[in-house]
Amino acid sequence: MIKRTILGVVLLGMMSSCVSKKIYNDLENKYTDLKKENRSLTDENDELHKANAQFDSINKSLTAELSKIKAEKDKLQSDCAATASNLKTLQDSYAALEKNSNDALETNMNKNRELLAQLEAKQKALAAEQDRLNKLKNDLASSTQRLNELESMIAAKDASMKKLKETLSKALNAFEGKGLTVEQKNGKVYVSMENKLLFQTGSWAVGTEGRKAVVEVGKVLAQNPDITVLIEGHTDNDKIFGAIGGGVENNWDLSTKRATAIVNILGENAGIQKKNLTAAGRGEFAPIMSNDTPEGKAKNRRIEIILTPKLDEISKMLNEF
Repeated sequence: MIKRTILGVVLLGMMSSCVSKKIYNDLENKYTDLKKENRSLTDENDELHKANAQFDSINKSLTAELSKIKAEKDKLQSDCAATASNLKTLQDSYAALEKNSNDALETNMNKNRELLAQLEAKQKALAAEQDRLNKLKNDLASSTQRLNELESMIAAKDASMKKLKETLSKALNAFEGKGLTVEQKNGKVYVSMENKLLFQTGSWAVGTEGRKAVVEVGKVLAQNPDITVLIEGHTDNDKIFGAIGGGVENNWDLSTKRATAIVNILGENAGIQKKNLTAAGRGEFAPIMSNDTPEGKAKNRRIEIILTPKLDEISKMLNEF
């Protein structure tokens, strides 16, 4: 286009000789303007080339970036597909685990219900056992109290019998070495008198010395009205033949008469309650030594006065256990 314009100007110049000055000046001005416009367009074209080169550079950079983004997109899509696959696997596993967990939970809940029922039953049994234990403790405390009271009563009875034994020993001191002994055993006091102190052979009449001993025993008994008195007559194993005195049939009969004779002497003391006295004949059947020697027979021929404390209160307490 520029070349055509220049050519036109040349032609006009050649023809200037044929045109007026005014036209020539106009053309010349236009030529000048066209040159300016040409330079301006050239500059603009250069700027456009620069811009185009810059745009090409940017385009290359964007193209490279686009390729990189596409590659990343492809990788992301691949990762997304793999993740989706893993998620599906995890969801399936979770569903299976959830089902197993629910089944296990249901089983555990049933077991827990059974355990709770067993625990409740054991708690009830434990409560019942605790109630029984408390009752046993209360019963034990009550029994312990009664036992202590009983032991105190027994101790008091023992002390009383010990004092009675000491009193009798002191009262009968004059008969020491004459076949009379006093001892305490089994909670009782035993006054034993050999026949040589009391009776002649085959007789149940009490001699003077023997009567004195029995009277001394009676004095002590009169001061102890709560004592029960058992008088036992004992013999050796010698047989009785024929009539002796008022007619004794056998050793049993003789031992009974001798025991009764002692009871009668004790009964003479008004301070002794007759209901506390008992006479018993044991004959030859409760020896304390062998009857094979004269010494043994002498020991077996005896009267035993057995003094026992009244145990009504103790027996009542024992029945309460």
